[in-house]
Order: sequence, then structure tokens, then C-alpha cells
Amino acid sequence: MSLFCCEDICKSYGDQIVVRDISLHLQSGETLGLLGVSGVGKTTLMAVLAGVERPDRGRVLLQGEDITGIPGRVGYMLQKDLLLPFKTALDNIYLPLILKGMKKAEARQRALEQMELFGLAGSEDKYPYQLSGGMRQRAALARTHFLGTKVILLDEPFAALDAITKGEMHDWYLDVAAKTGLSTIFITHDVDEALTLSDRLYIIAGTPGSITSQIDLPYPHPRSAEFALTEKYLQLKREVLGHIGIKN
Repeated sequence: MSLFCCEDICKSYGDQIVVRDISLHLQSGETLGLLGVSGVGKTTLMAVLAGVERPDRGRVLLQGEDITGIPGRVGYMLQKDLLLPFKTALDNIYLPLILKGMKKAEARQRALEQMELFGLAGSEDKYPYQLSGGMRQRAALARTHFLGTKVILLDEPFAALDAITKGEMHDWYLDVAAKTGLSTIFITHDVDEALTLSDRLYIIAGTPGSITSQIDLPYPHPRSAEFALTEKYLQLKREVLGHIGIKN
């Protein structure tokens, strides 16, 4: 049984069908990419997976339990970090623990113990405006982690970062996910990012959006810069570009 999956998801707004007949599954410890051009329905699908939106048809399952339309059962992080500007990095990170009823002192200590893992040691008392883009995303991911779920959904979390920082964040995130036992679904329109992070890759295309192909990427992480120069990588990139309708 898959750790997390959806079956035959359809979602429309008014008369416009946005995504149709989408099914996918996530195994424990896996990083699953959803790749497609802008406007193809990736964010709508992610909102359904997170329980923020209810589909017109289909269901979402977590370890076999139907969680369709129930928010908070899986971690969900949008492209914008949404850190509270009047709270420090540490206060932002342990907020989910407070919302779950944990005493502040215990929540603060739990978060402090994880600051080094998330690359934020020494930045506990900084406010969001004092953090770099990469550090803000680290704080947002740490906060999402403290929701306590082993499934995390990421909506283009690295899109706003420069190329060098993005590469560093890719390696960092995969390391953190491995150490904490996270299983991840992320959406992107960046082919290189998809090929760098994914264990499996679903291509979403068309209007309405649907899954048109699945590509397995059985290559060990982290994937070095040299991997992106290999003929195999270039072959995969040409294949993916063809699937999403971009000539190369």
C-alpha cells in the first residue's frame, strides 16, 4: 500500500475543468516531482492533495485512510514562505507545536534542537527581514516539518532563489528529508530541478491538466553537477521536454 495517493481527481471552478482524472502514489521516503508548464493545474492539484480544496470527483488517501478535503493531515508549503514578520525565526518555527497545544517552553526547546539540522543555528533571534531568501525557505520548511507529518507537499519552494542558492537548497533538502524520514511531492516548471530532485516524475499537460507520462529516475542522491553533463541526463531532459511539448 502506498503511503499517500490520490485516485481519479477532477477539479473545476465554475464551468472550467482545471484537472481531470489524476491518480498518483507516493512511497515512503520517496521524492516525487510534478512537472508542467504554468497554468496546467499543478497548484490546483496540490491544494486538493493538501485538503485545502475538495475535488469534484476522486479521493485522497493517507496510509489507506480517506483524507479528502481534510486540511492539516499532510504538510503543505507554498512558494511564498509566509513567515510572520513580527516573530523571530525560532518563534515562527515552533508555532505549529503551540497550535497543537504544546507548552511554549517545550515547543521552543524542541525547535532549538532542530536549528542546526535546518541550517539555522545562530539565526534563532533574527526576524524574517534579516534572513536571506534561502534561510527564509529553510525556516518555512522547518515550520512545516513541525506539523508532525511524514508527508510534505511543496509548491515550487525554490522558484524565487538564484541558481547557486537553489542548487545548495536542493542538496540540503534531500539530506534533511532523508534524516527526518520525510516523503515529498513537489511541483515545478523547472526541468533541471525536476531531474535533480525526483525519484519519480509525473508530467502534467493539456487543458484540463492530466498526467500524460511517468518517468522513473533510479539514480542515487545527491546528483552531482557532473551528472547534469552526462549523455543520460541530456537524453532524459530531451525526453521530458518532448513530453511537455517544448521543442529542443
